[in-house]
Amino acid sequence: MYELLNILLMAPQGKGQGGALGSFLMLFAIIIIFYLFLIRPQMKKQKEVRNFRSSLKKGDKVLTIGGIYGKITDIKDTTVTLEIAENVRIKVDKSGIINDSSALEEKK
Repeated sequence: MYELLNILLMAPQGKGQGGALGSFLMLFAIIIIFYLFLIRPQMKKQKEVRNFRSSLKKGDKVLTIGGIYGKITDIKDTTVTLEIAENVRIKVDKSGIINDSSALEEKK
C-alpha cells in the first residue's frame, strides 16, 4: 500500500492535463482509503449494534453505557426494564445498552 502511495506522490506534476489527471487520481485514492479504513468499518459496527439491540429478549443479562449490569425483565419499542438487584428495577433507553454481559462473564 505504501508503494502505491509513493508512486502516486512521485508522479510528475507537469503543466496542463497531466497535472490535473494526477491530482484527480490522488483525490480518488484518498477517497477510497477513507472509505475502506474509516467509513466502511463504522457502518459495519453500527449494523452489528442495531442487530444486537433488536435481538434483545427477556432474561438477557446486559451492560449499560453507564456501567450498570442487569437482567432484562420487560422490553418495549424504545425502552428496556432492567432488574439490577432483587426487586430493584430501572427503565433504560435501548440505545443505552451496549453489551451482552453474559459473554463478559464467560471470559472471566
